[in-house]
Amino acid sequence: MTHQSEIEKRKSEHIEICLHKEVANRLTTGLEQYHFLHAALPEIHFADVSLHTTFLGKHMGTPFLVSSMTGGTKNAEQINTKLAIAAEARGWAMGLGSVRAALESEELAQTFRVREHAPTIPIIANLGAVQLNYGYTVKECLRCVELVEADALVLHVNSMQEIFQPGGDHDFGHLLPKIEQVCKASQIPIGVKEVGFGIDSQTARRLVDAGVSFIDVAGAGGTSWIEVEKHRSNEPMKQIAAEAFRDWGIPTAVSLQSIREELPFFPLIGSGGIHNGVEAAKAIALGADLVGFGRALLEAATTSVEEVVALMERVEFECRAAMFGIGVATIEGLSATDRLWSIGELKINRGKR
Repeated sequence: MTHQSEIEKRKSEHIEICLHKEVANRLTTGLEQYHFLHAALPEIHFADVSLHTTFLGKHMGTPFLVSSMTGGTKNAEQINTKLAIAAEARGWAMGLGSVRAALESEELAQTFRVREHAPTIPIIANLGAVQLNYGYTVKECLRCVELVEADALVLHVNSMQEIFQPGGDHDFGHLLPKIEQVCKASQIPIGVKEVGFGIDSQTARRLVDAGVSFIDVAGAGGTSWIEVEKHRSNEPMKQIAAEAFRDWGIPTAVSLQSIREELPFFPLIGSGGIHNGVEAAKAIALGADLVGFGRALLEAATTSVEEVVALMERVEFECRAAMFGIGVATIEGLSATDRLWSIGELKINRGKR
């Protein structure tokens, strides 16, 4: 079997496992520890509650993102097409799965090319940062962007997934200087994202100092890629070892709040285990500029564009309803609200920005 078809096989298995196996992290997102202080007199009209925002200088109809998920197979092409059509219709940004498959097999590039279906929304290309230790350079990173006509590139850091993944790449040493080189050479924004285990504030600061333009925390509470790889593994030792990591990572809420405290104005995406618009509103109040949705959208995209649009519309309504319920009409107001309280602290959290 060729290296190229190995990548296709892995991507197909990832989709099937995420759809049909139990792969959730035992940790929760931490968002359930926060509640909005209801405003009995919101003093606004619900019709005036707007989700419009900007991210990386681009105007968007919503503060929502289709998280980076898939590509590199025919099935993935159909999924990405449905997601892109729905995202364009609803004004969501669109993240793509790792474009590495397209770099190594030009015929797979079409599985990522969604710009024709989504001409106006931000599209974010994606590549594993670890590939910078395995022969990839600035050239390949920029080629990813060119192949899919992206507005930005995110480098994903997935160290824990790789050591459990059959045939994974284990050398994560001295990556930061190479990420810095990519940032310096690129004319478009370069971001960094985790894949479900979160990013701490110290790492975030180092990434910002290296020139990264945005960070996606991708915190714990949603899909665990250690669990996904456990289902792919034929090694009994790693299958058993994976059980010890069922609660590994930084919960999404913790990651968001700690980074926002360290970096008050830095572009931040909150994702990892977020399923509805109320959770999204909490994430924004904790510091997210955009909120990413993953596996729930993947499930809808295996059915139809209409299913994806319906899910997106529900999320949008839930978020607008939460905003109405605390008397804020804009995303800026939600970001600065003092009406979010923590069960653990038993006090109102004051506006952070």
